[in-house]
Amino acid sequence: QVQLVESGGGLVQPGGSLRLSCAASGSIFSINDMGWYRQAPGKERDLVAVITSGGSENYADSVQGRFTISRDNAENTVYLQMNSLKPEDPAVYYCKAEVRTIAPVINDCWGQGTQVTVSS
Repeated sequence: QVQLVESGGGLVQPGGSLRLSCAASGSIFSINDMGWYRQAPGKERDLVAVITSGGSENYADSVQGRFTISRDNAENTVYLQMNSLKPEDPAVYYCKAEVRTIAPVINDCWGQGTQVTVSS
């Protein structure tokens, strides 16, 4: 079984920073795209950022220039550096990985989510 474990969420002041991490473990042959999504109460789960296995990045307009996604392929880990946090940023943040296992199938695997709260 493949597991994604998230960490780094918490409470920060407006304008502050947080760094989220998500580590994949289990029977992993390779990982293609990895990404971060967020979901606020009563709203849809939206893509925040995605990074390919080769390091190409893409961001939602709402976080462009403030958030940075990165990955450590040797550790099967994806990071999200969040700077200049705004009132609209608080949500549960989920990581997702396209995981290739020993089976000839690519599965979308999700982390359990980590809460980000922005408050003064």
